[in-house]
Amino acid sequence: MKLLTPENWPDYELIDTGDYEKLERFGKYILRRPEPQAVWRKALPEKDWERQTDAWFKKEKGKAHSEGNEKGEWMLNPKMPQQWFISYPYKNRGLRFRLGLTAFKHVGIFPEQAENWNYIYEVINGFRADVSTSADRTPKVLNLFAYTGGASLAAKAAGADVTHVDSVRQVLSWSRENMEASGLDNIRWVCEDALKFVKREAKRGKKYQGIILDPPAYGRGPEGEKWILEDHIAELMEACSRISDENKAFCVLNLYSMGFSSLIAGNLMKDYLPKNTTLEFGELFLQDSAGRKLPLSVFCRSQ
Repeated sequence: MKLLTPENWPDYELIDTGDYEKLERFGKYILRRPEPQAVWRKALPEKDWERQTDAWFKKEKGKAHSEGNEKGEWMLNPKMPQQWFISYPYKNRGLRFRLGLTAFKHVGIFPEQAENWNYIYEVINGFRADVSTSADRTPKVLNLFAYTGGASLAAKAAGADVTHVDSVRQVLSWSRENMEASGLDNIRWVCEDALKFVKREAKRGKKYQGIILDPPAYGRGPEGEKWILEDHIAELMEACSRISDENKAFCVLNLYSMGFSSLIAGNLMKDYLPKNTTLEFGELFLQDSAGRKLPLSVFCRSQ
């Protein structure tokens, strides 16, 4: 099992964690947000948190979102903007992301996912260089529950033909901004329920050389379709097995549900994509300045 965290990212820093909160720097702005996994004590005193914070998300009591997200409001210092950009440098291709303060504490990026972006970039480059594959030299990659598109940008930057699926139109517009800011183009945008889309692609006989899944614990499709991870993940993996290229394909499965371990992710991958014989799984974490590792998701990757 692997434990992975992003390294050498000038525009991001996890400063401190504890007492169910985290203090992070995105570019030149420092944010304070709830973090249910940070059950230990803070390393820095409260006065240091208050002195550094540019924006503080205060959770509203009794206002938990029906899909499990925490609802609240941001308290801003006078110089804090509602939106700004940060960069992620990787080899010769940097990605840019527009960040924003949402009502559910998110800012448009999950920094721990940079390790998956690196993997996606490297695997696609390897596929394109492998002349022995029967697949097109331009791999087709499907990104499901794609949010603001970090994985889509990594795949596109590596030269893939990318289809980006999310159920929220505003998020698709946000993703397009990130694509344009990163100097990329021609990503296919699809606003649809992920499971419905994959089943339809299977009926059409479509095949992909890469499938990226980042499902939430709870969610809603554009027509109110209900997504519950425990109830639907096996069905989704079975559908994905029908559109995964039999000759050469990779898959990235990322799970945020606290009830799921990386062993579960690994078992799902082995069961539904048995031809992908190279398998790795583990946890993605961020490390604060005091050396504490904050676990944020589990993953399994195969090819």
